[in-house]
Amino acid sequence: MKRPFILTTILFCTLLASAQNINGIWKGKLVMEPGGCFPVYNMELQIQIGGTRITGTSYHYSDTTNYVKEIFEGVFDSINKSMVIEELRVATFRIPADCIPCIKKYSLTYHADGKEEQLRGSWTGKTMDNKSACPPGTIVLTRILKSAFTPDVAPILIERKNELVKEIMVDTGTIKLDFYDNGQIDGDTVSVFVNNHPVISRQMLTAKPVTTFVKIDMKRQMQEVIMAGENLGSIPPNTALMIVTAGDKRYQLFLTSDEGKNALVRFIYQKPL
Repeated sequence: MKRPFILTTILFCTLLASAQNINGIWKGKLVMEPGGCFPVYNMELQIQIGGTRITGTSYHYSDTTNYVKEIFEGVFDSINKSMVIEELRVATFRIPADCIPCIKKYSLTYHADGKEEQLRGSWTGKTMDNKSACPPGTIVLTRILKSAFTPDVAPILIERKNELVKEIMVDTGTIKLDFYDNGQIDGDTVSVFVNNHPVISRQMLTAKPVTTFVKIDMKRQMQEVIMAGENLGSIPPNTALMIVTAGDKRYQLFLTSDEGKNALVRFIYQKPL
């Protein structure tokens, strides 16, 4: 078995100050019980907060070349300065072959002594394949100013032409995308990016869907989804069938990617009539 890798005016001002205290980048050590790849992991949480809702990105890493990047959401209790954060999915990872990413849930509290700010608490988790629990542990994070990770655009998006396949008007907040091999199953492997952020990494396409969801940012009218073929399969080029479910509407698109191009689909949000 693979090992886990691992809100009156005064009240309003209090809430706002607490929220501002939490926004930012936090770094520290994540400690787990015996059974993981390493006894201690470096950890970084990039937190954004609006009201009581927390969103952001987490990094679990031994160094910046061996890491797991995950997307999280959570809820903030400003009275108790506590929060619960749950990782939703793995965005991308580069870790040893005998390890598997762990999707975690954190219970944290905010502490400040005038010199240093910390988030402290505990965590539990399950492996990405949902087959087993990760050894639980503790976590202490300190606010930092600069992330260890530079937000980069994947080379595969820069080196190839991103060819527009279709623009689709949507009026719903969440879009479901299902990817299948188009035709004969021949080992086609793809990565999928939403607004240049990876949501599917090097997944082989079969007759069973590889599924991801696109959440529409109401402040961003247009969302771009790019499918990049990671290989050509045994029958070039790399082809995929993408089924789009947007509310009560359904679309079927055939995407092609090779060493010179990726397939781009653009979703444009329109308010419902």
